[in-house]
Amino acid sequence: MKNYILLCCALLIFSVAVKAQEKAAFTADTVSFNSPDGKITFAGILTRPKTIKNAPAVVIVSGSYQQDRDGTMAGHPLFKQIADYLSANGIAVLRLDDRGTGKTTGVYQTATTEDFADDALTAIRFLKEIKGIDQKRIGLLGHSEGGAAAAIAAAKSKDVAYIVSIAGLATSGYESLIRQNEDLVNGSQQTEVDKKRSNEINGMMFKVAYKYAKSDSLESVLNKTYADWKLKDDAYFKTLNIQYDHFRFPVYSYVKTATGPWYRYFVRYNAAETLKKVHVPILALNGGKDLMVNAESNLANWQNYSAAGGNRKVKTVLLSGLNHLFLPCQTCTLAEYRTINADFSVRALDIITRWVQTM
Repeated sequence: MKNYILLCCALLIFSVAVKAQEKAAFTADTVSFNSPDGKITFAGILTRPKTIKNAPAVVIVSGSYQQDRDGTMAGHPLFKQIADYLSANGIAVLRLDDRGTGKTTGVYQTATTEDFADDALTAIRFLKEIKGIDQKRIGLLGHSEGGAAAAIAAAKSKDVAYIVSIAGLATSGYESLIRQNEDLVNGSQQTEVDKKRSNEINGMMFKVAYKYAKSDSLESVLNKTYADWKLKDDAYFKTLNIQYDHFRFPVYSYVKTATGPWYRYFVRYNAAETLKKVHVPILALNGGKDLMVNAESNLANWQNYSAAGGNRKVKTVLLSGLNHLFLPCQTCTLAEYRTINADFSVRALDIITRWVQTM
């Protein structure tokens, strides 16, 4: 026991020393710059190693939903943790407030995944003007949907030197919606009957959204699809001899989302065609317990879709026991995120750091 206490104390002292060293090893500066058309002002933090004169750099590309520069999700400032670790180990990192968030202007709700890709390219152009950054070694680090945005950016521009995907999407939008929602439903506390009903109506609505994504009639067709299903489902439920029906499909909010520009673009996003056009090195990491972006299928797609375009410079890593935020988990549901007392996986950070340093 005495040795155990001494070991804990030693580890604590070591941890404090490492954090102090990391804090002293890099600078953190508030930055801002404009989009090419001058309509959006981007704001964020640029962290840079102090002792490296020509450092490689990454731009963090966030996933779905508005996020601040620190990538604060369920109380975890993930992007700040990533930036501090990488910059303490020789890599410059630019992390930004999303459009319409924090000190970045613009409107998030009308933007698409391709718009986010263009924002990432604007950030790279900004970094190319910064002294101490190696212009030929600026890459994108995309989380979740940010992985798709990074791929779109790399397919459009030679300014992207490499891609790091963390739980990044390498599946077409329609397929990812089906898989993500089935994983969430099947991992939920719903009854088996309600899981079946959820998966059925979700699948029907996603299929309609895909088919009519470019049509003005999308809203009316979605509402009709739900109304027709509801009649049949009500009749089905009556046969179950269950007193109360606790199942609810949020039809109003779904239709509102599905008819917006982001969803119309995303549901038609073709990952295979995009990745065929990406010819830069790719590092893709996924947590094995991720319910939002399935690890096995997306890691396979990063490799296979890229190889179809002749790019075999792809490394994939499956990290067991981690969720979508690269945190250790038990149930791994969204509700558990806020209760987890841990930071972004150090193992993942070490893999990313070593890989980027070879670029």
